[in-house]
Amino acid sequence: MSEKEYVRKQKEDRPVVAICYDFDKTLSPDDMQAQGYIQSVGYDIPEFWKKSNILAAENEMDQNLAYMYLMKQEAEGKVLFTRRKLAEYGANVKLFPGVEQWFERIRKYGKEQDVIVEHYIISSGLKEMIEGTSVARSGAFEKIYASSFYFNDHDVAVWPAQVINYTSKTQFLFRIEKGVLDINDPAVNESFSPEEIRVPFRNIVYIGDSDTDIPCMKLVTTYGGHSIGVYDAQTEDKAKVYKMMRDGRIRYFAPADYTENSELDRLVKSIIDRTAANESLEALHYQCKRERIEADRKSSEEDREKAGLLMELENSPNFASTHSVIRKLRKIDDWTPEEREVLLQTAEKNSQVYSVLQDPDIREFYRGILGKIHPLTEEARKIKEIIENRKS
Repeated sequence: MSEKEYVRKQKEDRPVVAICYDFDKTLSPDDMQAQGYIQSVGYDIPEFWKKSNILAAENEMDQNLAYMYLMKQEAEGKVLFTRRKLAEYGANVKLFPGVEQWFERIRKYGKEQDVIVEHYIISSGLKEMIEGTSVARSGAFEKIYASSFYFNDHDVAVWPAQVINYTSKTQFLFRIEKGVLDINDPAVNESFSPEEIRVPFRNIVYIGDSDTDIPCMKLVTTYGGHSIGVYDAQTEDKAKVYKMMRDGRIRYFAPADYTENSELDRLVKSIIDRTAANESLEALHYQCKRERIEADRKSSEEDREKAGLLMELENSPNFASTHSVIRKLRKIDDWTPEEREVLLQTAEKNSQVYSVLQDPDIREFYRGILGKIHPLTEEARKIKEIIENRKS
Protein backbone atom coordinates (compact mmCIF):
# COMPACT_ATOMS: atom_id res chain seq x y z
CA MET A 1 0.00 0.00 0.00
CA SER A 2 1.59 3.27 -1.12
CA GLU A 3 1.75 6.18 1.29
CA LYS A 4 -0.82 8.89 0.66
CA GLU A 5 0.52 12.21 -0.57
CA TYR A 6 -0.85 14.76 1.87
CA VAL A 7 -1.45 18.40 1.00
CA ARG A 8 0.42 20.56 3.50
CA LYS A 9 0.38 24.30 3.99
CA GLN A 10 3.71 26.04 3.45
CA LYS A 11 5.14 28.95 5.38
CA GLU A 12 3.87 32.23 4.00
CA ASP A 13 5.79 35.39 3.19
CA ARG A 14 3.58 37.18 5.73
CA PRO A 15 2.73 36.27 9.33
CA VAL A 16 -0.33 34.05 9.85
CA VAL A 17 -2.72 34.41 12.79
CA ALA A 18 -4.78 31.26 13.38
CA ILE A 19 -7.98 31.89 15.36
CA CYS A 20 -9.36 28.63 16.75
CA TYR A 21 -12.91 28.36 18.08
CA ASP A 22 -14.91 25.92 20.10
CA PHE A 23 -18.46 25.94 18.71
CA ASP A 24 -21.20 25.26 21.24
CA LYS A 25 -21.64 28.25 23.59
CA THR A 26 -18.70 29.95 21.88
CA LEU A 27 -20.21 30.75 18.48
CA SER A 28 -23.69 29.46 19.34
CA PRO A 29 -25.68 30.11 22.54
CA ASP A 30 -26.54 26.42 23.07
CA ASP A 31 -25.45 22.88 22.20
CA MET A 32 -26.07 22.24 18.51
CA GLN A 33 -27.90 18.96 19.23
CA ALA A 34 -30.36 20.89 21.41
CA GLN A 35 -31.48 23.14 18.56
CA GLY A 36 -33.74 20.73 16.70
CA TYR A 37 -32.38 17.21 16.76
CA ILE A 38 -33.12 16.25 20.40
CA GLN A 39 -36.65 17.58 20.08
CA SER A 40 -37.17 15.67 16.80
CA VAL A 41 -36.56 12.32 18.52
CA GLY A 42 -39.02 13.08 21.31
CA TYR A 43 -36.73 14.07 24.19
CA ASP A 44 -36.58 16.97 26.55
CA ILE A 45 -33.08 18.43 26.35
CA PRO A 46 -32.06 17.74 29.99
CA GLU A 47 -33.49 14.20 29.71
CA PHE A 48 -31.38 13.42 26.62
CA TRP A 49 -28.12 14.61 28.19
CA LYS A 50 -28.88 12.80 31.43
CA LYS A 51 -29.40 9.53 29.56
CA SER A 52 -26.22 10.11 27.53
CA ASN A 53 -24.14 10.78 30.65
CA ILE A 54 -25.51 7.68 32.43
CA LEU A 55 -24.66 5.58 29.36
CA ALA A 56 -21.08 6.91 29.45
CA ALA A 57 -20.68 6.39 33.20
CA GLU A 58 -22.09 2.85 33.33
CA ASN A 59 -19.96 1.65 30.42
CA GLU A 60 -16.73 3.58 31.02
CA MET A 61 -17.47 5.22 27.72
CA ASP A 62 -16.21 8.49 26.31
CA GLN A 63 -19.01 11.04 26.77
CA ASN A 64 -18.80 12.13 23.15
CA LEU A 65 -19.08 8.55 21.92
CA ALA A 66 -22.06 8.14 24.23
CA TYR A 67 -23.99 11.08 22.80
CA MET A 68 -23.14 10.01 19.23
CA TYR A 69 -24.39 6.46 19.92
CA LEU A 70 -27.55 7.77 21.55
CA MET A 71 -28.25 10.15 18.67
CA LYS A 72 -28.07 7.29 16.18
CA GLN A 73 -30.06 4.89 18.37
CA GLU A 74 -32.86 7.34 19.13
CA ALA A 75 -33.20 8.32 15.47
CA GLU A 76 -34.17 4.77 14.43
CA GLY A 77 -37.76 4.70 13.21
CA LYS A 78 -38.21 8.41 13.87
CA VAL A 79 -35.98 10.52 11.61
CA LEU A 80 -33.45 9.92 8.88
CA PHE A 81 -29.96 9.91 10.31
CA THR A 82 -28.05 10.98 7.20
CA ARG A 83 -25.33 13.51 6.47
CA ARG A 84 -27.87 15.65 4.65
CA LYS A 85 -30.31 15.58 7.57
CA LEU A 86 -27.59 16.51 10.08
CA ALA A 87 -26.59 19.42 7.84
CA GLU A 88 -30.23 20.56 7.85
CA TYR A 89 -30.21 20.59 11.66
CA GLY A 90 -26.98 22.59 11.46
CA ALA A 91 -28.58 25.15 9.18
CA ASN A 92 -31.03 25.97 11.99
CA VAL A 93 -28.37 26.44 14.67
CA LYS A 94 -28.58 29.90 16.20
CA LEU A 95 -25.39 31.98 16.30
CA PHE A 96 -24.28 34.74 18.64
CA PRO A 97 -24.66 38.35 17.46
CA GLY A 98 -22.23 39.32 14.70
CA VAL A 99 -20.94 35.80 13.97
CA GLU A 100 -22.26 35.89 10.38
CA GLN A 101 -20.06 38.87 9.46
CA TRP A 102 -17.19 38.23 11.87
CA PHE A 103 -14.90 35.90 9.91
CA GLU A 104 -14.61 37.90 6.72
CA ARG A 105 -14.36 41.20 8.58
CA ILE A 106 -11.46 39.95 10.73
CA ARG A 107 -9.75 38.46 7.67
CA LYS A 108 -10.04 41.81 5.92
CA TYR A 109 -8.63 43.65 8.95
CA GLY A 110 -5.68 41.27 9.03
CA LYS A 111 -5.00 41.88 5.35
CA GLU A 112 -4.88 45.62 6.02
CA GLN A 113 -2.15 44.95 8.60
CA ASP A 114 -0.29 42.64 6.18
CA VAL A 115 -1.30 39.62 8.29
CA ILE A 116 -3.04 36.48 7.01
CA VAL A 117 -5.95 35.53 9.31
CA GLU A 118 -7.26 31.95 9.23
CA HIS A 119 -10.25 30.60 11.18
CA TYR A 120 -10.42 27.03 12.53
CA ILE A 121 -13.07 25.07 14.44
CA ILE A 122 -11.90 22.63 17.16
CA SER A 123 -15.07 21.20 18.66
CA SER A 124 -16.52 18.15 20.38
CA GLY A 125 -19.75 18.86 18.51
CA LEU A 126 -20.71 17.26 15.21
CA LYS A 127 -18.80 18.19 12.09
CA GLU A 128 -21.79 17.41 9.87
CA MET A 129 -23.94 19.90 11.76
CA ILE A 130 -21.25 22.58 11.76
CA GLU A 131 -20.82 22.11 8.01
CA GLY A 132 -24.54 22.85 7.64
CA THR A 133 -24.31 26.27 9.31
CA SER A 134 -24.47 29.34 7.12
CA VAL A 135 -20.96 30.46 8.11
CA ALA A 136 -19.40 27.12 7.22
CA ARG A 137 -21.24 27.00 3.90
CA SER A 138 -19.90 30.47 3.06
CA GLY A 139 -16.32 29.21 3.50
CA ALA A 140 -15.54 30.87 6.83
CA PHE A 141 -13.29 28.09 8.12
CA GLU A 142 -9.90 26.93 6.92
CA LYS A 143 -10.56 23.56 8.57
CA ILE A 144 -13.25 22.07 10.82
CA TYR A 145 -12.01 19.62 13.43
CA ALA A 146 -15.01 18.03 15.13
CA SER A 147 -16.56 14.67 15.97
CA SER A 148 -18.03 13.01 12.89
CA PHE A 149 -19.68 9.87 11.53
CA TYR A 150 -18.80 7.36 8.83
CA PHE A 151 -21.68 7.16 6.32
CA ASN A 152 -22.59 4.15 4.17
CA ASP A 153 -23.50 4.20 0.47
CA HIS A 154 -27.01 5.37 1.36
CA ASP A 155 -25.59 8.37 3.25
CA VAL A 156 -26.72 6.87 6.59
CA ALA A 157 -24.45 7.27 9.61
CA VAL A 158 -23.24 3.87 10.77
CA TRP A 159 -20.11 4.43 12.88
CA PRO A 160 -18.07 7.22 14.50
CA ALA A 161 -15.30 8.34 12.14
CA GLN A 162 -13.74 10.87 14.49
CA VAL A 163 -14.30 11.57 18.18
CA ILE A 164 -12.84 14.72 19.69
CA ASN A 165 -12.80 15.30 23.42
CA TYR A 166 -11.23 17.97 25.58
CA THR A 167 -7.75 16.40 25.63
CA SER A 168 -7.58 15.23 22.01
CA LYS A 169 -8.41 18.77 20.91
CA THR A 170 -4.81 19.82 21.57
CA GLN A 171 -3.36 17.73 18.71
CA PHE A 172 -5.04 19.99 16.20
CA LEU A 173 -3.19 23.02 17.52
CA PHE A 174 0.06 21.29 16.57
CA ARG A 175 -1.33 20.47 13.13
CA ILE A 176 -2.24 24.11 12.60
CA GLU A 177 1.16 25.20 13.91
CA LYS A 178 3.00 23.08 11.32
CA GLY A 179 0.52 23.38 8.44
CA VAL A 180 -0.10 19.60 8.60
CA LEU A 181 -3.90 19.76 8.54
CA ASP A 182 -4.96 16.25 7.43
CA ILE A 183 -5.92 14.30 10.57
CA ASN A 184 -3.98 11.23 9.40
CA ASP A 185 -0.81 13.01 8.22
CA PRO A 186 2.06 11.65 10.35
CA ALA A 187 4.22 14.70 9.57
CA VAL A 188 2.68 16.35 12.65
CA ASN A 189 5.26 14.35 14.65
CA GLU A 190 8.22 15.61 12.64
CA SER A 191 10.63 18.17 14.04
CA PHE A 192 10.47 21.68 12.57
CA SER A 193 13.04 24.43 13.17
CA PRO A 194 11.56 27.68 14.57
CA GLU A 195 11.92 29.49 11.24
CA GLU A 196 10.06 26.69 9.43
CA ILE A 197 7.01 26.83 11.70
CA ARG A 198 4.05 28.15 9.72
CA VAL A 199 1.99 29.46 12.65
CA PRO A 200 4.05 29.83 15.85
CA PHE A 201 2.00 29.38 19.02
CA ARG A 202 2.54 33.08 19.76
CA ASN A 203 0.28 33.73 16.73
CA ILE A 204 -2.48 31.30 17.74
CA VAL A 205 -5.69 32.61 19.33
CA TYR A 206 -8.04 30.15 21.06
CA ILE A 207 -11.59 31.24 21.87
CA GLY A 208 -13.71 29.01 24.11
CA ASP A 209 -16.21 29.03 26.92
CA SER A 210 -15.81 26.14 29.34
CA ASP A 211 -13.83 23.35 31.00
CA THR A 212 -13.68 21.33 27.76
CA ASP A 213 -11.48 24.09 26.30
CA ILE A 214 -9.01 24.22 29.18
CA PRO A 215 -6.28 21.94 27.73
CA CYS A 216 -6.17 23.99 24.52
CA MET A 217 -6.31 27.27 26.40
CA LYS A 218 -3.53 26.21 28.75
CA LEU A 219 -1.33 25.01 25.89
CA VAL A 220 -1.79 28.20 23.87
CA THR A 221 -1.18 30.42 26.92
CA THR A 222 1.92 28.47 28.01
CA TYR A 223 3.54 28.83 24.59
CA GLY A 224 2.92 32.56 24.32
CA GLY A 225 -0.37 32.61 22.40
CA HIS A 226 -3.67 34.25 23.28
CA SER A 227 -6.52 32.40 25.00
CA ILE A 228 -9.86 34.17 25.31
CA GLY A 229 -12.81 33.04 27.42
CA VAL A 230 -16.24 34.13 26.23
CA TYR A 231 -19.54 34.30 28.10
CA ASP A 232 -23.15 34.91 27.09
CA ALA A 233 -23.83 38.65 27.12
CA GLN A 234 -27.53 37.98 27.81
CA THR A 235 -26.98 36.11 31.08
CA GLU A 236 -23.73 37.92 31.98
CA ASP A 237 -22.68 34.79 33.86
CA LYS A 238 -18.91 35.20 34.23
CA ALA A 239 -18.30 32.41 36.76
CA LYS A 240 -16.52 30.16 34.24
CA VAL A 241 -14.29 32.85 32.76
CA TYR A 242 -13.39 34.10 36.24
CA LYS A 243 -12.32 30.57 37.19
CA MET A 244 -10.32 30.11 33.99
CA MET A 245 -8.58 33.43 34.61
CA ARG A 246 -7.94 32.54 38.24
CA ASP A 247 -6.39 29.22 37.20
CA GLY A 248 -4.14 30.81 34.57
CA ARG A 249 -5.96 29.20 31.62
CA ILE A 250 -6.84 32.42 29.77
CA ARG A 251 -5.33 35.87 29.36
CA TYR A 252 -8.56 37.67 28.46
CA PHE A 253 -12.34 37.31 28.59
CA ALA A 254 -15.15 39.13 26.78
CA PRO A 255 -18.87 38.75 25.97
CA ALA A 256 -19.63 36.42 23.03
CA ASP A 257 -20.58 39.44 20.93
CA TYR A 258 -18.95 39.32 17.50
CA THR A 259 -20.36 42.58 16.17
CA GLU A 260 -18.08 45.30 14.88
CA ASN A 261 -16.42 47.42 17.59
CA SER A 262 -17.55 45.03 20.33
CA GLU A 263 -15.13 44.23 23.15
CA LEU A 264 -14.16 40.96 21.48
CA ASP A 265 -13.74 42.67 18.10
CA ARG A 266 -11.35 45.26 19.55
CA LEU A 267 -9.42 42.62 21.48
CA VAL A 268 -8.80 40.38 18.47
CA LYS A 269 -7.82 43.34 16.32
CA SER A 270 -5.31 44.39 19.00
CA ILE A 271 -3.82 40.89 18.89
CA ILE A 272 -3.49 41.18 15.10
CA ASP A 273 -1.80 44.59 15.49
CA ARG A 274 0.63 43.17 18.03
CA THR A 275 1.38 40.20 15.79
CA ALA A 276 2.24 42.49 12.87
CA ALA A 277 4.75 44.36 15.04
CA ASN A 278 6.21 41.25 16.69
CA GLU A 279 6.67 39.37 13.44
CA SER A 280 8.58 42.20 11.81
CA LEU A 281 11.12 41.82 14.63
CA GLU A 282 11.11 38.04 14.28
CA ALA A 283 11.75 38.39 10.55
CA LEU A 284 14.73 40.64 11.29
CA HIS A 285 16.02 38.10 13.83
CA TYR A 286 15.87 35.26 11.30
CA GLN A 287 17.48 37.45 8.65
CA CYS A 288 20.41 38.10 11.00
CA LYS A 289 20.55 34.41 11.87
CA ARG A 290 20.66 33.40 8.21
CA GLU A 291 23.41 35.93 7.55
CA ARG A 292 25.44 34.59 10.46
CA ILE A 293 25.01 31.00 9.20
CA GLU A 294 26.10 32.05 5.73
CA ALA A 295 29.10 33.88 7.16
CA ASP A 296 30.03 30.80 9.18
CA ARG A 297 29.77 28.70 6.04
CA LYS A 298 32.17 30.98 4.20
CA SER A 299 34.64 31.49 7.04
CA SER A 300 37.26 29.02 8.19
CA GLU A 301 37.32 27.36 11.58
CA GLU A 302 40.34 29.53 12.47
CA ASP A 303 38.40 32.70 11.60
CA ARG A 304 35.50 31.62 13.82
CA GLU A 305 37.91 30.79 16.65
CA LYS A 306 39.56 34.22 16.38
CA ALA A 307 36.18 35.96 16.35
CA GLY A 308 35.14 34.03 19.46
CA LEU A 309 38.34 34.92 21.33
CA LEU A 310 38.04 38.59 20.41
CA MET A 311 34.52 38.60 21.88
CA GLU A 312 35.74 36.82 25.01
CA LEU A 313 38.43 39.43 25.56
CA GLU A 314 36.04 42.28 24.83
CA ASN A 315 33.62 40.94 27.46
CA SER A 316 36.24 39.72 29.96
CA PRO A 317 34.74 40.17 33.44
CA ASN A 318 37.90 39.80 35.55
CA PHE A 319 41.70 39.62 35.51
CA ALA A 320 41.82 35.81 35.57
CA SER A 321 39.62 35.64 32.48
CA THR A 322 41.79 38.23 30.72
CA HIS A 323 44.99 36.25 31.30
CA SER A 324 43.27 33.04 30.17
CA VAL A 325 42.11 34.58 26.89
CA ILE A 326 45.48 36.21 26.23
CA ARG A 327 47.18 32.80 26.55
CA LYS A 328 44.98 31.56 23.71
CA LEU A 329 45.44 34.71 21.63
CA ARG A 330 49.27 34.48 21.83
CA LYS A 331 49.10 31.24 19.84
CA ILE A 332 47.73 33.15 16.83
CA ASP A 333 50.13 35.12 14.61
CA ASP A 334 47.96 36.12 11.70
CA TRP A 335 45.81 39.14 12.54
CA THR A 336 43.99 41.34 10.04
CA PRO A 337 44.18 45.16 10.45
CA GLU A 338 40.54 45.15 11.56
CA GLU A 339 41.21 42.49 14.20
CA ARG A 340 44.26 44.41 15.52
CA GLU A 341 42.05 47.49 15.80
CA VAL A 342 39.51 45.54 17.88
CA LEU A 343 42.31 44.31 20.18
CA LEU A 344 43.54 47.88 20.74
CA GLN A 345 40.03 49.19 21.40
CA THR A 346 39.43 46.40 23.91
CA ALA A 347 42.68 47.22 25.72
CA GLU A 348 41.54 50.80 26.15
CA LYS A 349 37.84 50.30 26.93
CA ASN A 350 37.72 47.13 29.05
CA SER A 351 39.07 47.97 32.52
CA GLN A 352 39.86 44.30 33.14
CA VAL A 353 42.36 44.45 30.25
CA TYR A 354 43.53 48.04 30.66
CA SER A 355 44.49 47.51 34.31
CA VAL A 356 46.84 44.58 33.59
CA LEU A 357 48.61 45.90 30.48
CA GLN A 358 51.82 46.04 32.48
CA ASP A 359 51.69 42.31 33.31
CA PRO A 360 54.41 40.50 31.31
CA ASP A 361 52.11 38.21 29.27
CA ILE A 362 49.69 41.01 28.39
CA ARG A 363 52.50 43.46 27.60
CA GLU A 364 54.32 41.03 25.31
CA PHE A 365 51.12 40.16 23.44
CA TYR A 366 50.30 43.80 22.75
CA ARG A 367 53.92 44.57 21.80
CA GLY A 368 53.56 41.93 19.09
CA ILE A 369 50.33 43.53 17.89
CA LEU A 370 51.87 47.03 17.85
CA GLY A 371 54.89 45.75 15.94
CA LYS A 372 52.66 44.95 12.96
CA ILE A 373 51.05 48.41 12.75
CA HIS A 374 52.86 50.88 10.42
CA PRO A 375 52.41 53.70 10.88
CA LEU A 376 50.95 53.69 14.38
CA THR A 377 47.40 54.89 14.66
CA GLU A 378 46.41 57.27 17.40
CA GLU A 379 44.89 54.40 19.37
CA ALA A 380 48.04 52.30 18.88
CA ARG A 381 50.23 55.16 20.15
CA LYS A 382 48.07 55.40 23.29
CA ILE A 383 48.48 51.69 24.06
CA LYS A 384 52.25 51.83 23.32
CA GLU A 385 52.67 54.78 25.66
CA ILE A 386 50.78 52.97 28.42
CA ILE A 387 52.92 49.85 28.04
CA GLU A 388 56.21 51.82 28.00
CA ASN A 389 55.26 54.05 30.90
CA ARG A 390 54.22 51.09 33.04
CA LYS A 391 57.07 48.87 32.03
CA SER A 392 58.42 47.10 35.08
